[in-house]
Amino acid sequence: MTPKTLLELAGADLQPPSLGRASLVLIDMQNEYVEGPIAVTGCADAVKAAAVLLDRMRKAGRPIIHVAHKGRPGSLFDRDSHRGRFIEALAPHEGEAVVEKGLPNAFAGTTLADNLQDPKNTELILAGFMTHMCVSSTARAALDLGYRVTIDACACATRDLPDGKSGVIGAQTVHGVALAELADRFAIVARNHEWR
Repeated sequence: MTPKTLLELAGADLQPPSLGRASLVLIDMQNEYVEGPIAVTGCADAVKAAAVLLDRMRKAGRPIIHVAHKGRPGSLFDRDSHRGRFIEALAPHEGEAVVEKGLPNAFAGTTLADNLQDPKNTELILAGFMTHMCVSSTARAALDLGYRVTIDACACATRDLPDGKSGVIGAQTVHGVALAELADRFAIVARNHEWR
C-alpha cells in the first residue's frame, strides 16, 4: 500500500493558495548562507526561485515580511557584517516589514505575528533557509497559530549535517526529509514552479 500523509488521510485541501490571498514570509535570506561555514547546497537556485516568488507577490500587492536571524557581534549572523545582511536580490523594498529573530521559530519573541494581523488572511507562504531548521520551526508554529502554510520547496535549501556516527547526511537528503515531515501534517509543500 502506498503511504499517504496525515493531511491526505484527513481529506485536507492540498492545493496551494492563489498568491492574491496569501502573505509571504522570507526566512533568513542572508549572505551567511551564500558563503562561509554554513553555506547551503543549492543556494543560487533557491535564491532565483525566491526572487521569482517575491516579484510575483509584490505585483499582487500582498504582505511581505523579511525575517533575519540576528547573531551576536562578530559571530554568525552579525547583522552589521556583510554575511548578516540580506542577499541583495531579495532585499526588502520600502514598506516591506523586517523582523529580526534570535531563535529558529520566526514567531518566537518577534513581531512576526503582529505583522500578519489580517483576520481575512490565514494563508502563509514560506521560503528560506534552512529547510530543516528555521523554515520547519516557523511552519510548525504557524500551524499552531491557525495559519494554513505552504512551503515553496524550490525556494528553500539546507546544508550537509553530521550524522552523529562520523559520517555526513547530504543536504539534499536533509532537505527532502524535512519537506516530507512538514507535508505529513504541517504544510502544503509546493514542489515545482507551476503553482505560482
